[in-house]
Amino acid sequence: MKRVMRNVQRLAVRLAMSGLLLIAGKWLAGLWWRSATADDVLSTAELAGFALVILGVVALFLPGTEHTGPDRAVHPPVAGRWLALNSPATRVPSHGTRAYGQSHAVDLVYEPLDRERPAFGAGPGMRPPQDFPAFGEPVLSPVPGRVVRVRDRARDHRSRNARWSLVYLLLEGMLREFGGAGRVIGNHVVVDAGDGCFALVAHLRQGSATVREGDTVRAGQQLARCGNSGNSTEPHVHVQLMDRASPGIAQGLPMRFAGVRIGDGPVTDGMPADNEHLTPGQAS
Repeated sequence: MKRVMRNVQRLAVRLAMSGLLLIAGKWLAGLWWRSATADDVLSTAELAGFALVILGVVALFLPGTEHTGPDRAVHPPVAGRWLALNSPATRVPSHGTRAYGQSHAVDLVYEPLDRERPAFGAGPGMRPPQDFPAFGEPVLSPVPGRVVRVRDRARDHRSRNARWSLVYLLLEGMLREFGGAGRVIGNHVVVDAGDGCFALVAHLRQGSATVREGDTVRAGQQLARCGNSGNSTEPHVHVQLMDRASPGIAQGLPMRFAGVRIGDGPVTDGMPADNEHLTPGQAS
């Protein structure tokens, strides 16, 4: 049943995006193809597009099965002060879908006290990734284990941090979706903890991986650096646990970070909710 639901989620996204592409294609074709036959063909394409979008949205929000085991304490994948977004402490599935093992994933955006992170809507809508303090920050392994997957050849693109550039991201995301999980999550490293749990960190900087497949790593060891590859609005670290090495067929697993401060609270094991700051306990 779990595998069926994962397949339904992936199919739902692709159905909806196929529908949007059909609708966009009908509009563009209508600019130059004008005849009675064209009207019939384009109208049929438009209706099919709307049907696919509706079917995809309905399938996307079908109730799914969640992992019912206890959450696992893992090493925070970053050092310093990071803001949580799309957190499982706020909702599950945290990213609005269970596809790609993301049901309990969290996004972390670097907000150090001594450097300002560009605000959404301020300045250019597509900034170079170097404008963001997260870009190039070390990304650490959440678990000890063996590296089973390393991808770091995708480019780091400009940010999408204005309303108009989010439209571009949506269209870009449609094309990435057809390329599979790797195109969506960008550069990434997967570590096998050896007990049916796999940790993934994603949207890494191009060429920054410091490990190879087959390497043994300890929790907290650097794997790569933060980047802006894949389906990403700005440089950030995406981290998740899953039950398989491949995010394309994985189910997400719940987690919490060990030894962190959430906001101004004491050092504890926990998961920050959306718009709460996380700082590893040893950092001040």
